[in-house]
Amino acid sequence: MAKLIGTKLITNEVRASYANVFQPTTMTDRDSDAKYSISLLISKDDTETIELIEKAIEEARKSGVEKFGKKFPAKPKTTFRDGDEERPDDPAYAGHMFLNCSSKTKPGIVKKAPAGSPVKTIEITSEDEFYSGCYCKAAVNFYAYNFNGSMGIAAGLNNLLFTRDGERFAGKDSAENDFAEELDFEEDDDAADFLD
Repeated sequence: MAKLIGTKLITNEVRASYANVFQPTTMTDRDSDAKYSISLLISKDDTETIELIEKAIEEARKSGVEKFGKKFPAKPKTTFRDGDEERPDDPAYAGHMFLNCSSKTKPGIVKKAPAGSPVKTIEITSEDEFYSGCYCKAAVNFYAYNFNGSMGIAAGLNNLLFTRDGERFAGKDSAENDFAEELDFEEDDDAADFLD
């Protein structure tokens, strides 16, 4: 169940895309600061998370007006967008909204501990366990910004909870998938005859 406390949101299950959460990277050539970042894909069927994101953006907009005055836009730019409109050629984004989040500090990345464990979560430290394509829940904080006169609402990445595996979006596949046929290989009759 998604929840909102002020401008801090805990999402329902979403899908990770462009997950740069273990090493900071620069987003563009103009960026001087390397950041941790992720794009969260939110199914359009998840109206609860979408409505809470819109409420969080509105709360952040109100704080922007308090902080920057009446010049802060009534409809500010945000990193919350429609995947069908913005990424029509990417099937992963079809039927989804997406939210780009970033942070200068490394997010906490955890998974649920096994039953009977003395702790509730286990830290994830490997890209093999948290990757673009996996499913997760995210804790993000929305805030107003004014960067050289460009004003809007951004989403700060706080923490991530891995929920389940999914098909990887890009990059290299796992060794297990690459060698699935070889690992399932059974001796055929010719191989058995050769050994006799």
